[in-house]
Parts: sequence; structure tokens; C-alpha cells
Amino acid sequence: MEINSEALTAWIEGELARVPDERVTSYIRQLLVEPSIVLRSWDYGEPGQQYLCWTVLDDTPHSDTCIAYCASGFGPRCPWGLVWGGDDISGSRTSMGMDSGWFATFMEAFFDSFAATALPIWRVFKEQPGGLMTPITEEGEWNATWRQRDVIQAGDPASRYHVDHSVRSNI
Repeated sequence: MEINSEALTAWIEGELARVPDERVTSYIRQLLVEPSIVLRSWDYGEPGQQYLCWTVLDDTPHSDTCIAYCASGFGPRCPWGLVWGGDDISGSRTSMGMDSGWFATFMEAFFDSFAATALPIWRVFKEQPGGLMTPITEEGEWNATWRQRDVIQAGDPASRYHVDHSVRSNI
């Protein structure tokens, strides 16, 4: 697939079409920008090595971060990354960052971004044997849900509790 602005927009729209929660898709569409190229530093190669990355979502007013697409570096396996944004992206702020900030899908990148914390989609999940996660709270705000998790965990230190979003997509 040739990567250009139109192709990236179509790719993202394809992923959004599989998200059943209108709160999420509506919010993401507010943050999407016309894909634009930013040259970002690849910290794992030769000194000064850079790759073309496409900025597709801009959350700089809230978190000073963006979501970018890059077919090189961590791509093609994980081409969607969380990167610094803003007008002053110089020096280390132009880095592609670490592998933990790159994902196989746009939606995975979104749910791991600061942008997603603005939505009341977070729940506490109890980890069951075999890794099954069972939701045990109603949806709520990011910080409040983490406070709930801390209280629950303190009352049951033998179990494991996690905070995750409650939106399941077909991606």
C-alpha cells in the first residue's frame, strides 16, 4: 500500500468503523488532523538517522502529544506511535521514542495515549486465573478509576486489579 494522506485517512476510518462506542469515535474525530509529515529521529540506528512519520492525531492542547504513523523503525509491525507534538518539536522531542509507545493498530495507540484519558470509559478489572479480566466497576473518569483500583487493591492484596477501557472493538 502506498502511504499518503488519503490512504492514512481511509485506514483510520476503517478502524473507527469497527469501534461500537460513539463517544470514542466522535472524540477521536475531533482530534484527527490532515496527515502531515514530520521527520523524526530513530534512536536505535546510526547517529542522526531519521524517518518520515505522519502526524494523524493531535492532542497537544491537552497532553502535548500526537499519534503518528511510520512504516520504518518500529513499523511495519507496529507503525502507530505516541510522539511529542507542539510547535517546538526540536532535539529529543522529535524522537520516535521507545518501542513501548508503538502499536499494531491506530486504536491500540489511541487507547494507550493521554488523549484517551479524557473519556469516561475506564473500569477496574479483576484478574482471574488464566488471565481472564472481569470488570468490577462501572465506567468512570481516568483518575477516579485509578483511585477506586487502589482502594480495592488495598482491601484485597492477594488479588490483582487493573484499570483498562471498557470499549471493545472488532479490530
